[in-house]
Amino acid sequence: MTYSTQQSLREEFETALGIISQASVAILALLDIRVAEGKDPQWFSQQLEQARQNLGSWAVVGRKLNLDDVEMSRFSLRLRHLQQLVPRYESGQAISQNQLFAALRFVACLERLRDNQPKLEYSTVLAADNDAQQRQALQQLRALELTLKGLIANAWPDQQQLINHLKQRIGGDKVRRWLKLGKQGDVLSGMLFSELALLVIDKKEYAQHYERLFNAADSLTLFVEPRKTLQTFLDDVRVIRNAAVQQQPLTSAQMTMLDAFYSAIAGPVQEAYAKGRVSVNPQAFMSMDTAKLDAFFEEAAQKNRAVGGDIFDLRDTIERPGAQRQGAERDTQQLLVSVLWGVTGVAFIAVALGALYLASDRVNPPQTAQSVNHASSQAVEISQPVNINETPREKLSRKGIRWDVNHFRAAIDRNETDVVQLFLDGGMSWQVAWTEQALAAKQDDSLNLLLRHRAQMDEIKPCRRMIATLSHALAQGETFTSMRKQFLKSFCVTPGVVKRQQHALDQAELRAQANPDANTKKWAAIQRSIYQEISSGA
Repeated sequence: MTYSTQQSLREEFETALGIISQASVAILALLDIRVAEGKDPQWFSQQLEQARQNLGSWAVVGRKLNLDDVEMSRFSLRLRHLQQLVPRYESGQAISQNQLFAALRFVACLERLRDNQPKLEYSTVLAADNDAQQRQALQQLRALELTLKGLIANAWPDQQQLINHLKQRIGGDKVRRWLKLGKQGDVLSGMLFSELALLVIDKKEYAQHYERLFNAADSLTLFVEPRKTLQTFLDDVRVIRNAAVQQQPLTSAQMTMLDAFYSAIAGPVQEAYAKGRVSVNPQAFMSMDTAKLDAFFEEAAQKNRAVGGDIFDLRDTIERPGAQRQGAERDTQQLLVSVLWGVTGVAFIAVALGALYLASDRVNPPQTAQSVNHASSQAVEISQPVNINETPREKLSRKGIRWDVNHFRAAIDRNETDVVQLFLDGGMSWQVAWTEQALAAKQDDSLNLLLRHRAQMDEIKPCRRMIATLSHALAQGETFTSMRKQFLKSFCVTPGVVKRQQHALDQAELRAQANPDANTKKWAAIQRSIYQEISSGA
């Protein structure tokens, strides 16, 4: 399918919205909310919030849908993103590429939800598929992988320099594994798809080698930062690729989304190739006979089996070489501490039991074995030692919560202040972008905790995204709360941001003067309120 015409965009989008509407009825019924028909994304989001209030928490909603915290958070964030881009839709209105991208990503989320929860039986078929479309999807997956390899090789034409660079940035252990798994003299051939993608979207690598290639691309504007959009698309491609590597037929939703993302990612590279700026030609990678294509995916399957699969989300940056080793050493130390406390506890219990036995033997006549056992069990219950030196990570582990970014973000979204506090006390950094849902839901308890630990906020230049998200939220009728103002004043009172917002205000006022309708006046008022807030704190 070609995404260049408004008609094709509208047709795909309306089909996706129909699927979302149908699925919303089934999902809400499972959450004890009965509706005759589904409506727009904003309505669906409001109904889910009502379900949360009825059931008591998002955790209960997640259990009914068979989603864990991370999956529930992903579901909510994708729906909210779609709602921001398409609060309401009238048939026939103009549709942007980004609106279609958001709708397709949410349909993919609905597809995974249906796979998790057998009680849901809605359809997610976007179009009829056939063998030719399956083959084209496999060719696109292969072409994207070879495009990534080509871009990296274009940035590092000397293999030995690339190997040395990888050792410095990622560590010798991983490089040796790649050389062992790959073809002789080709370190990239030993990498998983996500590892190749990380070498392109890593902040440093992207800024040095790929920023000029992708930053001007109109197809990579789903999020404010093109690099973040590219990362998101590539991670979605990783999930689709995993299904193909496992020889599962791709669904029509997967193929439609892949087709859209292929154009968005390969398009800028193809354009640069046509202008002679790069030597990578994505179109050339699409030509391959069936036998060679099958061999490519068989090789990919062998690589996945050797390392346990390409199962981890695509990270934002390359982890420095010593980070994993330090983490392992820290975990080992924590394990030793736990063992020592366990030994101490056992000794304490033994002493307590001995003292109890001696005391009872002096005061009372000998007891039956049954009564002694009963006393022993009571002593054990009373004498359990409390580890007063338990670290935040250990406390999280005891709660059954893994130490990772996804669970931290889920806790912020759920306003679970005790969990958020443990992550912050443990030293985990956070980003302003993670607070969008909490700000919209006015979850001030968790947000106040984050502001008290603002030194741990490590997002680079968060204001462009924050102001864009806030502007759209206010345009949809949300409130400019005191917490939103606090976040602006905490991170966006630098001269550069104030100057950029002044320009945005000037442009909005010019549009309002040229076309003085309710929308342009409202947008100008929003830009003015944001400017006044950050300029007063500068």
